[in-house]
Amino acid sequence: MSSLGSPVLVAIFVAAAIVTWIAGTALSRSTDVLDRRFGLGEALGGLILLAIAGSLPEFAITISAAAKGNLGLAAGNLIGGIAIQTMVLVLCDAAVRGNRPLSFVVGSLIPVLEAALVVVVTGAVLMGALLPASTRIGPMSPASLAIVVFWLGGVLVINRVRSGPQWTVEMPGSKPGRPHHRVKPTHPKAPKLPHPNRALVVFGVGSLVTLAAGVLLEQSGSALADRAGINGVIFGATVLAAATALPEISSGIAAVRIGDHQLAMGDIFGGNAFQICLFLVADLVAGKPVLPAAGRLNSWLAALGIVLTVIFATGIISRPMRRHLRLGADSWTAIVVFALGMAGLFALPH
Repeated sequence: MSSLGSPVLVAIFVAAAIVTWIAGTALSRSTDVLDRRFGLGEALGGLILLAIAGSLPEFAITISAAAKGNLGLAAGNLIGGIAIQTMVLVLCDAAVRGNRPLSFVVGSLIPVLEAALVVVVTGAVLMGALLPASTRIGPMSPASLAIVVFWLGGVLVINRVRSGPQWTVEMPGSKPGRPHHRVKPTHPKAPKLPHPNRALVVFGVGSLVTLAAGVLLEQSGSALADRAGINGVIFGATVLAAATALPEISSGIAAVRIGDHQLAMGDIFGGNAFQICLFLVADLVAGKPVLPAAGRLNSWLAALGIVLTVIFATGIISRPMRRHLRLGADSWTAIVVFALGMAGLFALPH
């Protein structure tokens, strides 16, 4: 794509972002139907399928960038995507109906466990980035393998707690909504879901379209970043991560508007935790560990993602009651921290 003019590249990038948004939203609805139709959520395989469906844009970008040796862009999109997608919760907070913020009405500690899993796997990223490139198992970094193991173990624990919690929690005034996607939405404004047979077709076509759009996003975006002299890590962590977060924005706001507050927050944390597992895919495609090439910029982004995750997890526990300009105290804190984090990112030596 380097031979195309900049206006054409911008048009391709915008079109691919729109397609990602539309296809990602369709994928979210179809996986809900397939989850209930085949009882996928009762097994680990179902959780993995749902996680993969939500991370297809990042999957495509990771493969495309790693195949070209653009490891900084691949790592930046995966690590920076945590911070960007966590900030989607600010938009979800603004969309909540009533006088209470999102963290007040969530009414469940399951999202806190999912946030803890994000912290664990992102911490593994920080440690893996410190390992020398010579520390490897074939083409893979030991940290990439450890991240997948941590994620699988965390999902098993969360699934066990969700199905049979050993404690009870009272959160007066909360409105958690559906506990999981297997429950059919009953809200009158809930989007109409396709028939199971049609959902299979939508899932297949949506997956292919999302993968193709992700490749176009990476290729056009990489060319534009090179022409503008923008560091690949910064571009992947900001513009590219924001484009791939469009489906999460759409599905998150839709969930909040029908009262699925617990799912809205849990889906963001769950997607972030799984996204880090794609470093293993990046290693296999690149033929060498990607994490050692992450550098200081990605370490900064990983730490920023952890801080933002902890802020919202703390909000669930502390339950701020008041909203200021439609946002709770945790959302305003996250906005300030994110702004400072982005300023620090540009201040670091590239």
